[in-house]
Amino acid sequence: MDSLYKWIGSREILHNITFNVNDGEIFGLVGPNGAGKTTTMRVLATLLLPDRGNVFVDDLDIVANQNKIRKKMAYVPEEAGIYKNVTGYEYLRFVAHMYSETDRDAETMVNRGEELSGLGVRLNDKTKSYSKGMKRRLQIARALMVHPRVALLDEPTSGIDVTYTVKIRKMIMEYARNFRAIVILSSHNMYEVETLCDRIAMIHQGRIIALGTPRDIVGGESDLEAAFIKMVGENEI
Repeated sequence: MDSLYKWIGSREILHNITFNVNDGEIFGLVGPNGAGKTTTMRVLATLLLPDRGNVFVDDLDIVANQNKIRKKMAYVPEEAGIYKNVTGYEYLRFVAHMYSETDRDAETMVNRGEELSGLGVRLNDKTKSYSKGMKRRLQIARALMVHPRVALLDEPTSGIDVTYTVKIRKMIMEYARNFRAIVILSSHNMYEVETLCDRIAMIHQGRIIALGTPRDIVGGESDLEAAFIKMVGENEI
């Protein structure tokens, strides 16, 4: 991503956003509400077009190659919806058939999604009966089960209990490492970002104000949260 700018009307949402993500790397976007994290995600997911700048995935420009890029990506928004009148299994099968060429491949993906979700027999129930955390688990499972080249995860552990939060973090890390995939995640959980991400970009008012490893950004502060508050200011949190 090089010199990305985005406006909504006359309001500048993103200003000169520039970063790259390496194979097998988990890259975090952090910042206060309204900083531009979700807009950056939506541009990467080809849901929004950049007004200026260039974004490439495997040397493919995302504007000129939207269909090819979408096949390489899986995006889980913070408020991802699920068809409420289908079962968890039906939802996984629906997604699997969009990404696979054969029934056998689709079934392999569904089996992988079942394992990743950890929902067990509840996959037989309609998703309208699921808690927020269960829906989130299903969404993360459907994203990773298709083995995307790039996984975009906006607040991946939002609404999930502590036990499964640990499992999801492990799942994300193993996925990035084992498949040399790129994971870009946004999170307000500073502990999660500090322990999970290889590098982070701290965004404030649409601009990157810090870029580097969590250790680099923490510097002389006690932790990433303290560094975040110092850079952004308490009145902006």
